[in-house]
Amino acid sequence: MRRRSATCIADVTRIAPVVILTLALVGCSPSAPEATVEETTVPDPVSDVPTGNTVFGTEPAASSEAATSDSGAAPVLVVETVKGTFEIETYPVEAPKTVEHIVALAQRRFYNGLRVHRVEPGFVVQFGDPQSRDMTRRHLWGSQGSGSPIGVSEVSPLRNHRTGSVAVAHPGDPSRADSQMYISFAPQPKLDPDYTVFGQVVSGMDVVGELAVNDVIRRITVKP
Repeated sequence: MRRRSATCIADVTRIAPVVILTLALVGCSPSAPEATVEETTVPDPVSDVPTGNTVFGTEPAASSEAATSDSGAAPVLVVETVKGTFEIETYPVEAPKTVEHIVALAQRRFYNGLRVHRVEPGFVVQFGDPQSRDMTRRHLWGSQGSGSPIGVSEVSPLRNHRTGSVAVAHPGDPSRADSQMYISFAPQPKLDPDYTVFGQVVSGMDVVGELAVNDVIRRITVKP
């Protein structure tokens, strides 16, 4: 059986009881040296349930100047990849802490140079693990984040998984979501009760569909 990463999203129609082993990890960012990481063996998760970002870091929580611009418009994430560019409109009303967290990471250039670490055709594409810059750590991709979980669940019945929806992965508790995000290729209603949808791809969904594992996220910038 092909090994799955710790951060993945599973077909809930096939899910059996899964024990998630917590990793004691600290965050890694482009502006700071990689800290010492204590790792444990992570069992293969049942495929297709977002169990991601098993991180409990010591890095202070990231914060942005504001979740919305002075004009009150929701921030838009401009994601430049080796396959092209796509844009994500965010939902700061329904998911204010999540949007603030992701925007702050983008402003710190956290995502620049990361690689796509998971693609499931017809399901999701996923990225956001800082280890994905290092090909020698390929077997660990999907198990780490920035080191500062969001700390609150913002699952909302107003924001469902549809084609192009963007949500944050987590290790079994929505409040533990961090830097890893995934984009749905199709509606995923079974994920709605457990995962925070914080944005929607509003342009470039064709680019999203072309992404493959190992493709590089060149940069993510924020525009009002």
